[in-house]
Amino acid sequence: MTAFYQKLDHAWTTNNSLLMVGLDPDTQRFPAELDDRPDAIFEFCRAIVDATAPYACGFKPQIAYFASQRAESQLEGLCDYIREKYPTLPIVLDAKRGDIGSTAEHYAREAFERYCADAVTVSPYLGYDSIAPYLSWSDKGVIILCRTSNAGGSDLQFLDVDGEPLYLRVATLVAEKWNRSGQCGMVVGATFPKELAAVRQRIGNEVPLLVPGIGAQGGDIQATVTAGGNAGGTGLMISSSRAILYASQGDDWREAAARVARETRDAINAFR
Repeated sequence: MTAFYQKLDHAWTTNNSLLMVGLDPDTQRFPAELDDRPDAIFEFCRAIVDATAPYACGFKPQIAYFASQRAESQLEGLCDYIREKYPTLPIVLDAKRGDIGSTAEHYAREAFERYCADAVTVSPYLGYDSIAPYLSWSDKGVIILCRTSNAGGSDLQFLDVDGEPLYLRVATLVAEKWNRSGQCGMVVGATFPKELAAVRQRIGNEVPLLVPGIGAQGGDIQATVTAGGNAGGTGLMISSSRAILYASQGDDWREAAARVARETRDAINAFR
């Protein structure tokens, strides 16, 4: 096991949770008390982390929400905060990087040196040599896009490749060839439970799946857990972002986030 997988497995067990809390800060939806604060993004996300940590198996900051608002330094501070206060909960940097090897080396340094993330999401479109630089960080997780939750993903992911859809070919490559060091996971959306089940059947029990699409995107929790869980009742990082972050914009926003995170965790556990 890599350090990432050990950390994730520990979080699954100790927090009794498969819920990965997504951190997608949209300042237009922040509570009024954060108006005009230069560190509003950090403070909002920090409060969400504190409120939801008891119910989560980790946190997934989406880098675009920080970078578009010139808040990379606040993301660095947030990752530092999570590591210091919640060292047993993994950080998955949702970056979806995909470029040639020499550039991928710098993206890997960004994820693993600048932000010190435990894992990062990447695109497989450029093939193994674009993935290899991330795998050289032997203690880190590399979570590869496979069957994404958006409808347009079918434009490419369902293309026929020797009698099977491309997303299943990606799943096979990851499980049988790219995961030699045990570092890889895959992204498979909750909005497509049949494809989620096909991926789990193809890859076996060991590869963890990051599953976006419940909550605001409408993925069904029971179908997700049934289709994607492994034989041990784990194997999933089921991500919810907006439904938790913006459960309330009133004075009770922290409490509301905690409540929705707890309810989501419990709803997932009901079907494990």
